[in-house]
Amino acid sequence: MRLTAWRVALRIARRDALRAKGRSALVIAMIALPVLGVAGIDVVFRSAQLEPEQRITRTMGEADATVSGRGQGIIVAQAPNPDDGSMSRPVTKGQQPTAEQTRSKATTPGELITQLLPAGARLVPLGSTESTTATTASGQLKVAALEADLTDPVWHGRVNLTGGRAPAAAQELAATDEFLRTAGLRIGDTTTLRGLEGKPFTITASVEYPDQLKESQLLVRPGSLPVPPAEQNHPRGKGSGGGDYWLVKLPAGAVLDWPKVLELNKYGFAVASRAVLLDPPPRSEVPFYADQEQYSSGFTPNMAALAVVATVAGMALLEIVLLAGPAFAVGARRSRRQLGLLAAGGGDRSHVRSVVLGGGVVLGLAGAVTGVVLAVLAVAVARPWLEDLAGSRFGSFDLAPLDLAGVAAIGLVTGLLAAVVPAVQASRQDVVSALTGRGSIKPPNRKLALLGLLMLGGGAAIALLAPTLGGQHGKRGALAVLGGSVIAELGMVACTPMLVGLFGRLGRWLPLSPRLALRDSVRHRGRTAPAVAAVMAAVAGSVAVGIYGASQNLEHRQDYQATLRSGAVLLDLGYGESDAAQFPARREALERIMPNLGPRGEIFEARYAASSSTRNGPGGYMQLQVPADLRCPLYGPDRTEEPTDAEYQRFRNDPRCLDPAGSYSTAFSGPLLVGDTTALSNLTGVRDPAAAAALAEGKVLVFNPDHLRNGKATFTLTDAPPELSADPSMTDQDEFANVRAVPTRPKQHDISVEAVLFQPELRNLGAFATPETARRLGLTVAEAGTVWQPSAMPSSEDEQKAEAALAKLGADSRFTVERGYREQGNLITLGLTAFAAIVALGAAGIATGLAAADSQRDLGTLAAVGATSGIRRRLSGFQCGVIAAMGTVLGTISGVVPAIALRIIESTPQYPGDAGRDAVIAVPWPTIGLTLLVLPVVAVLLAMLFTRSRPVLLRRSA
Repeated sequence: MRLTAWRVALRIARRDALRAKGRSALVIAMIALPVLGVAGIDVVFRSAQLEPEQRITRTMGEADATVSGRGQGIIVAQAPNPDDGSMSRPVTKGQQPTAEQTRSKATTPGELITQLLPAGARLVPLGSTESTTATTASGQLKVAALEADLTDPVWHGRVNLTGGRAPAAAQELAATDEFLRTAGLRIGDTTTLRGLEGKPFTITASVEYPDQLKESQLLVRPGSLPVPPAEQNHPRGKGSGGGDYWLVKLPAGAVLDWPKVLELNKYGFAVASRAVLLDPPPRSEVPFYADQEQYSSGFTPNMAALAVVATVAGMALLEIVLLAGPAFAVGARRSRRQLGLLAAGGGDRSHVRSVVLGGGVVLGLAGAVTGVVLAVLAVAVARPWLEDLAGSRFGSFDLAPLDLAGVAAIGLVTGLLAAVVPAVQASRQDVVSALTGRGSIKPPNRKLALLGLLMLGGGAAIALLAPTLGGQHGKRGALAVLGGSVIAELGMVACTPMLVGLFGRLGRWLPLSPRLALRDSVRHRGRTAPAVAAVMAAVAGSVAVGIYGASQNLEHRQDYQATLRSGAVLLDLGYGESDAAQFPARREALERIMPNLGPRGEIFEARYAASSSTRNGPGGYMQLQVPADLRCPLYGPDRTEEPTDAEYQRFRNDPRCLDPAGSYSTAFSGPLLVGDTTALSNLTGVRDPAAAAALAEGKVLVFNPDHLRNGKATFTLTDAPPELSADPSMTDQDEFANVRAVPTRPKQHDISVEAVLFQPELRNLGAFATPETARRLGLTVAEAGTVWQPSAMPSSEDEQKAEAALAKLGADSRFTVERGYREQGNLITLGLTAFAAIVALGAAGIATGLAAADSQRDLGTLAAVGATSGIRRRLSGFQCGVIAAMGTVLGTISGVVPAIALRIIESTPQYPGDAGRDAVIAVPWPTIGLTLLVLPVVAVLLAMLFTRSRPVLLRRSA
């Protein structure tokens, strides 16, 4: 066709769209909705992407570099940005240290980095946050605290003031917006920190971390926080317990380039330099990459996520094409006389096709432009909410013209694809029939149905089998799922005319109105099939999302490991000396608030060579051993070195390593718990008198047959590592000299004790004994916590009251109510499920409504022969119900394929050495059953409701 002919076709299509405003609005909405979603995601993604300078500023503020000490005597290999990867290597056994390592061991990190940096460089300590509690408007709140001088410009960009002024005095602090919101405080209020009672701080500023808007934190002047107990006796004082980390401000003209970074790596420092990040070195000049490439396998770890995204996007596009198709088909049928006049006036089939395709171009372009404009406006309006939801600020409001043009092009192509089949059908219609308005009934095409069956079977096989045949280690997995799912659904569409005929055979057993509706649908397959395909596409999306979400939920339920019996209440001791001192008061407060807890089960932990009353005090440790033939060769008490990569590859599929023998999930840290029979009952549910007798005889109870061999359980006791045995008064040089002077492998010995096996309700501990038995074995006993097993699950209200009361006592002990697995709907999955359900319901109404509009002539004929309005309403309703029912049944079948295929590809190995797992498939039968029942019923009721009581007078045909 010539360009002038296309201009005429587009003009006719535009006028036709303006005449049928309702139908045009529906098509535009169908096309604009996915365009809006994709364009909105693109704008958010581009806006959230940070420019290099913005990313650097959020990491180091206005500093020129960040320097992290990885340890004295360590060699560091790093990427230009150490956050992208780094490795730390100590001196290996039998190898002489380098000159840099020797100097590193002889000098403290702070002094060393000052010597290595250019003269005049300023170091700003960037310490780790301290966990504390702060008073709030209603009580106390756990919060992290950091020492930082916010009057120093070096912090600007890393921490931004949102209100007030930076703290300038000792008893002033800044609080993040999240803390102020949670605590109910404002600028000018005061708060008191634990350990500094009597010295309240005044809040002078509100701040935020641009990348962590949800961070709840207090920022105080340097030196304002108390020294942690673990660091009070250390000669280096506060901060000695954590790593060495600084912001570095270089003098004017100085640059920290890549050669200087490599030099600092030799002394054990990882460096992120502004100059290097803005101008990174070639990959060949980065030793870290050379080390990594020898272990690389070319594997793409995000293939499962890619498959999900590709399948959702591809199926959504197909769904929109099938949804918009009926509108173009009905439009072509309503314009039959106009198209017939075009053909009678000398137009050939290409001209008729161009008019219908022109409608696709006009409406597709309108929908695409509408979607893009609405997306930009929506993101601009919702930007604060989106930033809060994501927990980080946009870098800028970034519109990528090429991206948005591509999205708009997808909308245009969608409109064209939706109009292709109606255009071909319209071009093949008989001119005389079109002018007189008489329809012609054609039998279904058996070849098309056979092709559809082949496509259905072949597409399902590709989607379900291809990912398991090795496609996951290339890029075929995602394409297999997407391509197979699309082919299978298109095969179902091709089978629709034949299936409509098969459904028609059910009419003989139906009453008058549904029988007429079913036979009318069979007689007008050209009208019925597109409407059924539209409903099928929408329902397929809803069912696929439902099965995928239910399967994920079942997998999470299977993976959930409870540490306590259902309904059990645990009050953990905590980890500090103050926690131990306050524990009795906290326990009594809990029993007052929750009086129906039942008998108290006091839990103790057996420890080896513990020399402190706190749970994390220095000393040796112990392990409950399994027989040597059941142990994974990669780990065990006899190994002194980390497994090699070759060993990982060799044993990656070894059953002993995939499912380690004797494994259990526990709320405590030790393998041997100590207590009485009440503690045993509350913890494990074991109430057997034989268990009490065994404990009285000095035996140990075990709960896994892997821990029992010849009637005995074996514990391996390991002495404290040398570095933990060092005198706290030693200097760093003395500590390292001491470590090098003693063997690196700590001493070990085994003890065996008579044991009895019992089957618990929940395998949540390794072994259990009485305090007397533990002491007889040479172990110390320390209180660990208390467990109650109430007769009824504590209410959420009681739990909240207990949390508030315990928080006022200010300790860090853990309070837990075991409520079992609680389904946590993924926000994206929930959104897709709701959207798919709405689209499915809307598609049923739209498609059947369009079909009903096309059947107005039949309703007029019924009225002419005396049919009452009730008969016409019921007939119209059942016509829509038939379409909705057929589309729902076929859509349910179609939706199974992509959902199962995605679950299969997610179960395949995700990284080298991963053995994968069995695919977990769950079908939400109640939801699917509700869909099969509700959609047809709703379609019937809506059609009956909106069918006019009086017949519409139509133009008579000759």
